[in-house]
Amino acid sequence: MNGLPQDPEQRYAFARNIGRPSSVLDVGCAGAMYSAIAKERGARVVGIDERSNALAVQRLDEFVEAKGEALLSLAPLKGRTFELILSDHAFHHAEDPEALLRTFADHLEGGGHVLVSFLAPGARKKGQGGRVFSRSEVVQMVERAGLDIMRIDVGSVVPWAERLAGTDEIRKIVERPSSTIASFGGVLVPTEAIVAQAIPSIVGYEWVVVARKPNRPGKLSLTVGMLTLNEESAVEKMIDEIRQFAPDAKILLVDSSSDQTPLLAEAKGARVIRQLPARGHGPAMERLMYEAAKESEALIYLDCDFTYPANMIPRIRELLEQGADVVNASRTHRKPEAMPLPNFLANRVFAGTAQVVHGIATTDVHSGMRGYRSTLIRAFNFDGEGDAIPLDTLILPAKSNYDVIEMPIDYHERVGQSKLAKFRGTVWSFARIASAIGKGKRVRLGSGFRKLPA
Repeated sequence: MNGLPQDPEQRYAFARNIGRPSSVLDVGCAGAMYSAIAKERGARVVGIDERSNALAVQRLDEFVEAKGEALLSLAPLKGRTFELILSDHAFHHAEDPEALLRTFADHLEGGGHVLVSFLAPGARKKGQGGRVFSRSEVVQMVERAGLDIMRIDVGSVVPWAERLAGTDEIRKIVERPSSTIASFGGVLVPTEAIVAQAIPSIVGYEWVVVARKPNRPGKLSLTVGMLTLNEESAVEKMIDEIRQFAPDAKILLVDSSSDQTPLLAEAKGARVIRQLPARGHGPAMERLMYEAAKESEALIYLDCDFTYPANMIPRIRELLEQGADVVNASRTHRKPEAMPLPNFLANRVFAGTAQVVHGIATTDVHSGMRGYRSTLIRAFNFDGEGDAIPLDTLILPAKSNYDVIEMPIDYHERVGQSKLAKFRGTVWSFARIASAIGKGKRVRLGSGFRKLPA
């Protein structure tokens, strides 16, 4: 799931920001090109437009016909709310774009997002009609509508699909299966995105805005998750300890064991998802996060080896319920006695690299204990292929203006054998730091990451 366009007509800056929402409203849906991506990822999708077409009906779960003012006011959908409202062209000719944004906000669930586009000055280079906005005008307008801007992407003046369609030979490539398109665009598309972010005044065709309805403080249902691989000596005691500090939480394991771990966990009332054959830490973590986001409003995960203190679960939950999106429990804010010096130094190198490259002052990008709001998880399409996915799930939210808190914790001696693949993990760590370049951009100074004192 690399986020590259699968349809040559899709614009990368729009397609890569859809995430994995549970419910979607596509305003002015036309052929439902982008909402179809969300549906493939499990969303229920409703489209509204002045007239239907066969392609939209095929791609949508529900189509609503509305004309003129009824379309822009979303009158047929009164009282209904969605986790994501998207529109890829409604604001190009809207008479009152701010009022339209307010209408969208009225139909968002708490913590829900809008994904919309506005024409940038570079659109004039293509002869595009419609109202053009500067970046600052977009920021001010969205914030006046009561929404928090999470990230602003930039679409290029010359989308990659237009270049691909320039010759007969390339057109044949486009007509091949989507895997061919993805591999061809694997370098071109992200590079183009970085260039567009760097010099939007020259090559920026549109501003693609992700904004959300602010989180409301309040109690959250909770899943506590663990990844397990032959943990039969620890799993029962770990579940007992978790229940001591979160008695109402669901407990979820993604398990690749060859011993009795899953049977022991199920006997203790945990839900166990088997990942066999074992695919590694990344795919297991991806599965854990999105499965937990389906059943609860928050996820706290920790390793099943007693290295992380379960007594910190209530504090992490409290911070999430106060409005935080991510809580990162840092083991390496100082050197823990239980961690070998080479491991500590390696972790600080990864954290230092993330700070230099992305400006995030974290001390622990690989923590095995974190808390997430489920709306945050579903706002991204995290790709677990390979190792070191915790870097993506910390760096990308922090760069996208979500409220990411880092709190210090103690770190204890491990129970059982370490499963850490050091060389592979190192390679993937630096790869993920590099792959986050050009993704997300803070709108306000100091937003996106803060530390609690030790």
